[in-house]
Amino acid sequence: MAGTPPDIYELSRPNAINGNQSNAYADKYATALKLFSGEVFTAFNNACISKGLVRNYSLRGGKSKQFLFTGKLAAGYHTPGKPILGDAALKANEKTILMDDLLISSQFVYDLDEVLAQYSTRSEISKQIGEAMAKHYDERVFRVLDQASAEASVVTGEPGGFQVNIGAGNEFDAQALVDGFFEAAAVLDERSAPQDGRVCVLTPRQYYSLISSVDTNILNREIGNTQGDMNSGKGLYSIAGIRIYKSNNLPFLVADMGSAVTGENNDYGTGTDFANSCGLIFHREAAGTVEAIAPSIETTSGDFHVQYQGDLIVGKLAMGVGSLRTSVAGAFRNVA
Repeated sequence: MAGTPPDIYELSRPNAINGNQSNAYADKYATALKLFSGEVFTAFNNACISKGLVRNYSLRGGKSKQFLFTGKLAAGYHTPGKPILGDAALKANEKTILMDDLLISSQFVYDLDEVLAQYSTRSEISKQIGEAMAKHYDERVFRVLDQASAEASVVTGEPGGFQVNIGAGNEFDAQALVDGFFEAAAVLDERSAPQDGRVCVLTPRQYYSLISSVDTNILNREIGNTQGDMNSGKGLYSIAGIRIYKSNNLPFLVADMGSAVTGENNDYGTGTDFANSCGLIFHREAAGTVEAIAPSIETTSGDFHVQYQGDLIVGKLAMGVGSLRTSVAGAFRNVA
């Protein structure tokens, strides 16, 4: 009668160390090669979008940039026989944007590691350094804009920033957001803000909430369907004449921003400043940036390379951000 064949206890294991008979994956394939797929999975980095949305200035020969603001004059009728003595003095004031300390991001690339690597390390490192600085740039601009929405004007009698309350828990509600757009547009019109340069920045989830509502009664064809291809995710260009952007760098409902960072000489917000922040809506005159050193990347060479057998890749940026015309700085708040 045929029986159960015996087990083979000594297997030829070419990928095991010293003929190890263990069936554990790490043991039986200990020396097998890991084949490189030819693809480097990089992090999903956030694009810098704020640079063209606010005023940008170069800074040379000084530590800060001064901006002068004036109020408005009134007119009245002359009474015959009465002398013209001059009306109340024109009110004026200044705002100053300081230069923050030098921002850097760096990596050291060892020659031998680079030779043995299966992909180009330098190009990826340079890309990541650039995107790290871009993220920093966006975050500071958006924080300043959000704070400007609650800031008073430096000129007495002129309006300060404004906030549009869209209701508690409505930060992703398309109807509430659309209503907020039209309220903000009305405020900007009342403050004589030019049509060109009006911008709204939302999180991706808020943006797609609006797009998904195009075929409902929330947005009609004139506002939504004619502005792009919904299948591509680019179905909305503007609402109420306000250009729409999306970004992951907004200070969106941040419960605790933490304390001020050493090296930052402007106010970028701390603590609970952004606890109810859920979107920005503004004109480009609302804030400005000053740059002494534009974003750039440098690589060492020469004696440094000989001494350390590698190169230091350094990205640098010297900038500062501050509010300017606060009357056109607005923000959404998820409060009633």
